[in-house]
Amino acid sequence: MKLLTKKRGLLAVAIAFLMICHYGQSCSISSAMTNPNQTFVYPQPRQANQVDHYHGTQVADPYRWLEDPDSGETKAWVEAENKVTFGLLEQIPARDRLKQRLTQLWNYEKYGIPFKQGTRYFYFKNDGLQNQNVLYTLKSLEDEPVVLLDPNTLSEDGTVALSGLSISEDGKYLAYGLSTSGSDWQEWKVREVESGNDTDDRVQWVKFSGATWTHDGKGFFYSRYDEPNEKSKHEDVNYFQKLYYHRLGTSQAEDTLIYDRPDQKDWGFNGGVSEDGRWLIISVWLGTDPRNLVFYKDLSVANAPIVELINTFEASYSFIDNEGDRFWFSTDLDAPRSRVIAIDTKKPDRDDWQEVIPQAAETLEGVGILNNQFVASYLKDAHSQVKLFDLNGTPVHEIEFPGLGSVGGFDGKRHDTETFYSFTSFTTPTTIYRYDLVKNESRVFRQPNVDFNPDDYETKQVFYPSKDGTQIPMFIVHKKGLVLDGTNPTYLTGYGGFGISLTPIFSVSTLVWLETGGILALPNLRGGGEYGEDWHQAGTKLKKQNVFDDFIAAAEWLIANKYTSSKKLAIAGGSNGGLLVGACMTQRPDLFGAALPAVGVLDMLRFHKFTIGWAWIPEYGTPEDPAEFKALYAYSPLHNLKSGTAYPATLITTADHDDRVVPAHSFKFAAALQTAHKGGNPVMIRIETKAGHGAGKPTAKIIEESADKWAFLVKVLAIES
Repeated sequence: MKLLTKKRGLLAVAIAFLMICHYGQSCSISSAMTNPNQTFVYPQPRQANQVDHYHGTQVADPYRWLEDPDSGETKAWVEAENKVTFGLLEQIPARDRLKQRLTQLWNYEKYGIPFKQGTRYFYFKNDGLQNQNVLYTLKSLEDEPVVLLDPNTLSEDGTVALSGLSISEDGKYLAYGLSTSGSDWQEWKVREVESGNDTDDRVQWVKFSGATWTHDGKGFFYSRYDEPNEKSKHEDVNYFQKLYYHRLGTSQAEDTLIYDRPDQKDWGFNGGVSEDGRWLIISVWLGTDPRNLVFYKDLSVANAPIVELINTFEASYSFIDNEGDRFWFSTDLDAPRSRVIAIDTKKPDRDDWQEVIPQAAETLEGVGILNNQFVASYLKDAHSQVKLFDLNGTPVHEIEFPGLGSVGGFDGKRHDTETFYSFTSFTTPTTIYRYDLVKNESRVFRQPNVDFNPDDYETKQVFYPSKDGTQIPMFIVHKKGLVLDGTNPTYLTGYGGFGISLTPIFSVSTLVWLETGGILALPNLRGGGEYGEDWHQAGTKLKKQNVFDDFIAAAEWLIANKYTSSKKLAIAGGSNGGLLVGACMTQRPDLFGAALPAVGVLDMLRFHKFTIGWAWIPEYGTPEDPAEFKALYAYSPLHNLKSGTAYPATLITTADHDDRVVPAHSFKFAAALQTAHKGGNPVMIRIETKAGHGAGKPTAKIIEESADKWAFLVKVLAIES
């Protein structure tokens, strides 16, 4: 069992206008953020005469040139926008204080969940303000840990991050992936665990893939794309992933191609080795569609063929473990909240499949086997439950946790009687527990010490009706003693997509907001996975508007119940959550006081033309389809900005070389918003350099961005500081 989390592919996991002028020309907009005599001078980007035709509809795209992040014109625009944005942020008195408090709170020891491979334990730790977490190893829990890999030594500014790792079965070798400046592109290397020295092995052009060792420790499986064009590698589409085997001590050019499909450019491959070492399990994914195929190869037989066990995209299947030829899977086949089934590979017909753990009222998130028992992680109204079953599916017991929160971990082998897990909530910093599966006993292994009193805050969960009457759960967190008089600054955030569930987690950044007297509101919107695949599908393609309706209804509920008011309400979200914010602020600009779309998918007519954007078609639909085009065009944030409209104070954030959701989305939206906007609210874009979609971002950059975000809201929402 490697991760107690439901696999939704490695991608959901796994994210607009016509005259020529120069940057010296500008428009002036009065600002309510500084003194009454000051105006903001926004850059005036060139507007090209670009018009596209979709099913009889003409759509202008005058800022198409901003899709090239490396052109001189785009770089000049980025520099000009950052000059305006940081000129504004630097004038906010609370900014330095917020940064100091963030730095103070962030400076505590953070521990990852230990796991064991061979005779060694491994875990991550951050001393406090280190830009990247450090990987340690030790032979027993009583030993002094030894640094195995410190990514902080790989770059001066912390922009080289560890993006994946795999330990060989005997614990002798570490295969590890590195990402630079937040890119999805990875380079994998190999390190000897005992000596800490790297071998000469190098594997490049890996994306959306881990690595899995064969049990003889001679090499590992991984997936990669063909070598990209160096100049445009952060924008070009990614097709034709291939599954390879790399043998230690050889060059990548000698790697063995295990599987590819030249006839299926969209297919991706995730190869994993079963715990007994006999089987290579290949999960075939199609973009972010939760449905997948399952193939396998018998590694105990020379030149064994690859067998297509499940060859129809009809449901999700996540391999758990096997007993000889009998494979266990968690699946949402005929069970939108998922169940566990067994398939005998010698009798693979559907009629011979057996149900082991039936679908429950809660949503099954992930399953593994420890101490010869299934350890099953569920979500009940967006908080964690973990239940144990014997191998026949008979319930054993439920593990108790300190409260309503989120749990991760439970890594280990089938016969292990010891494992580790983490528990966190909005006001509980991530605490690591050691769990004895024989005694059913949890003990604190590592508990952080953060400079705040959790008893000063309270968390509640409410349910409110969306536009169509669907009941939506929402977490609300704030200081105790809150007065419901409609004056409280509120940070409403969400995601609502790709079957991803939002559960309670501790965040230093959020804590700083709560300390200012702010409220955190987190609704579990349709499109997520909190209530299974039906809940997810209710927020996709032609039903995507449900997600925005759910979010708008949350805002209206908070106002109606006097938690806040429109002028005190900020909405925020990243990636698909950035789309959420962009759609809602364009549909209801009157409802919000501020909007913070981060690395958002904002151009819904061209998202599929860059890097991995095509993979989101199962979620969003495609503009090539007339009906789906109509739905996309109706909510696409870029295309629904209306000239002369007063929009909320807006701070768009992105990175100049995000190769997941390319920065063109944010660039074009910012240019169009500044042109359309009328009124004194500032509409700004903050463009990070040497950063990507967010993964691996250095601590220093996270603190700076958080300080800027909260400073912006302190000012535009008129929060006393």
